[in-house]
Amino acid sequence: MALSLHKDSANNQMDSSKYVRYTPEQVEALERVYAECPKPSSLRRQQLIRECPILSNIEPKQIKVWFQNRRCREKQRKEASRLQTVNRKLSAMNKLLMEENDRLQKQVSHLVYENGYMKQQIQTASAGTTTDNSCESVVMSGQNQQQNPTPQHPNRDANNPAGLLAIAEETLAEFLSKATGTAVDWVQMIGMKPGPDSIGIVAVSRNCSGVAARACGLVSLEPTKVAEILKDRQSWYRDCRCVEVLSIVPTGNGGTIELMYMQTYAPTTLAAARDFWTLRYTTSLEDGSLVICERSLTSSTGGPTGPPSTTFIRAEMLPSGYLIRPCEGGGSIIHIVDHIDLDVWSVPEVLRPLYESSKILAQKLTIAALQHIRQIAQESSGEIQYGGGRQPAVLRTFSQRLCRGFNDAVNGFVDDGWSLMGTDGVEDVTIAINSSPNKFLGSNYNASMFPAFGGGVLCAKASMLLQNVPPALLVRFLREHRSEWADYGVDAYSAACLKASPYAVPCARPGGFPSSQVILPLAHTIEHEEFLEVVRIEGHAFSPEDVTLARDMYLLQLCSGVDENAIGACAQLVFAPIDESFADDALLLPSGFRVIPLDPKSDGPAATRTLDLASTMEVGSANARPAGEADLNGYNLRSVLTIAFQFTFENHTRDNVAAMARQYVRSVVGSVQRVAMAIAPSRLSTQLGPKSLPGSPEALTLARWISRSYRIHTGTELFRAESTAGDAILKQLWHHSDAIMCCSVKTNASPVFTFANQAGLDMLETTLVALQDIMLDKVLDESGRKILCSEFSKIMQQGFAYLPAGICVSSMNRPVSYEQAIAWKVLNDDDSNHCLAFMFMSWSFV
Repeated sequence: MALSLHKDSANNQMDSSKYVRYTPEQVEALERVYAECPKPSSLRRQQLIRECPILSNIEPKQIKVWFQNRRCREKQRKEASRLQTVNRKLSAMNKLLMEENDRLQKQVSHLVYENGYMKQQIQTASAGTTTDNSCESVVMSGQNQQQNPTPQHPNRDANNPAGLLAIAEETLAEFLSKATGTAVDWVQMIGMKPGPDSIGIVAVSRNCSGVAARACGLVSLEPTKVAEILKDRQSWYRDCRCVEVLSIVPTGNGGTIELMYMQTYAPTTLAAARDFWTLRYTTSLEDGSLVICERSLTSSTGGPTGPPSTTFIRAEMLPSGYLIRPCEGGGSIIHIVDHIDLDVWSVPEVLRPLYESSKILAQKLTIAALQHIRQIAQESSGEIQYGGGRQPAVLRTFSQRLCRGFNDAVNGFVDDGWSLMGTDGVEDVTIAINSSPNKFLGSNYNASMFPAFGGGVLCAKASMLLQNVPPALLVRFLREHRSEWADYGVDAYSAACLKASPYAVPCARPGGFPSSQVILPLAHTIEHEEFLEVVRIEGHAFSPEDVTLARDMYLLQLCSGVDENAIGACAQLVFAPIDESFADDALLLPSGFRVIPLDPKSDGPAATRTLDLASTMEVGSANARPAGEADLNGYNLRSVLTIAFQFTFENHTRDNVAAMARQYVRSVVGSVQRVAMAIAPSRLSTQLGPKSLPGSPEALTLARWISRSYRIHTGTELFRAESTAGDAILKQLWHHSDAIMCCSVKTNASPVFTFANQAGLDMLETTLVALQDIMLDKVLDESGRKILCSEFSKIMQQGFAYLPAGICVSSMNRPVSYEQAIAWKVLNDDDSNHCLAFMFMSWSFV
């Protein structure tokens, strides 16, 4: 009997594990269920068998195995597809690298030949009786060879297509020699490493006329789509004000020649904007590649004369363009060359590095084009998903409108309706008004915000030179710590301007109304170089008369350039008030900050403070700083900060709004200068690290109290003091490897940090200036807050308590782990409670 049962059990196991062949109808039924639920429960599988008679002859266990196998096949298919995509990218990138290697070998051969020729000339000159002038001519000839001179041509008939085609073909040849040849001495930018997910290979020019940048990369879009995007320059080039195609001439080879006029914005208030008159040639090569090349039409190139330039300075575009090659398996390989001459001699000397930097050109134009194409490609493939129900194109339009509105405010073009107001005797802040806002806001906006009896927009703007402050660090600080510089009353006035009846003009008083901000992310670009977000400003009223103003307000904010490793990148924070509805066509009146780096100079004088540019605005003037203000360590990191704030006004309040705006911008300038001084790296001693040691008497006293209280409560020394002098104790506290920080202890108020050593500032990712904005309960997580509350009475009675390992959060919302913490009371000289001290041991970013 037992043997019979054993045989039956074995047969059942064989039946359940045997191969089942499914009919097409059964597979179709199972696939329908899989599409709805790839992992059905046991009850769902039994229900499936009951509902589908065609599956009645299949055991539930076999149904379960089918779904397991189906999920496995799906996973393998996705992985195989991903590997094929990576393989295609690597193959294309390998092809790019091989071509780049060939180009570099040609360049090396060319340089070796030039070096040998120069040696021969020098030996001949030194052996013979040649004069100094001949030696100078030899050197100059070598320099001229690097200047890529433009060949001289007689004027060509503007109405002769053959003449335009000749210019176009020359432009094509010169562009290709830069894109794939050795016409320009290219130097790869630091940090631009090639790879399947990298932006591509980016290089800048060295020793050529004007400034130039070159990039090549891989995108998953077809060449025709890439060409369409690149030709729409206004959609991705943030400095482009307008582009007009004045004439289109078809060519016999299937290409087109376009005569174009383009206006660009000036990056600051201190120099005129540039415009370009160019010929653009679009054609195909024999290998199927698409080429879009462009150059300026000048008296030396020939061709028709462009529109007159009045408020703009005519810049020259040297042969530039795009080479778009189809890639095997789909996608495109793109070569981009941008080569322009911005007429640097027409700008003040202090600003010339902005117009002489190939790195700035690469970031603003060349890399921007590649990033935009990659963004469109990933959006098209569905790789990027945004929350909030907004389409990527809508969010991208918001970013473009914020940038464009800020550029309009900074430039204040007359044809947009802007005019300057008189000053109050001081030239530091410029006030411009626009009584015809529809000219630059566009006719598609509702003008109901402007009263029928007259009104407009007023802009207060200023520019200044910042010394030794990284632009990315400054903008990141301004974004994270708005209360350091913003006035809640002015924000409330700007928000009220969106309503039918605005508030009375406030008196600018920073910190007049306590507020806090909450940043709600909307979108970011794939390289995380730009963030679009909504900022909710939460007001807190302390008196009945402030209740009207103390309400939540909303800003649409764009932050870019906060990556400190991006060389030559412009950092920018632009925002505009919005209402709760946040419609797609919401009116935006942007204000904000722009910080552009100047190339570091290791020679020449450098001021050790934040400077105003008013004294250095004469074109061609020398830098007239006192010799005593020389940089102590020979390094001078400079940048130009531009500030612009826009407000609406009614005609009868125009002067009051102007006075408020002028006062507010001066207040913001003062706040930014203090912040810049505080976050600037210390230049007095390289041993102190990036944050300088506080040396006030209060800091010396606090260090002594912290050390003494720790010894009293725990019976051990906080550190082994080499000297009992106050500065020695402060120095050891400042350089202690663990994060030590103090916070206030007040009834009916959240503890706020008042001091931290260098490790503490690093852990919180903040500065001594911004430390007082950080509350203890915002740093500790929920578990840490509960433990501290349970141990608080012990701390107050015993004097100290050990806290277990946990997680806290920096001011940049980054999680930080620590192995142990200790909290103790800090007593003053009268043994009264002064504050609470914490020491977080063995901390690290998660």
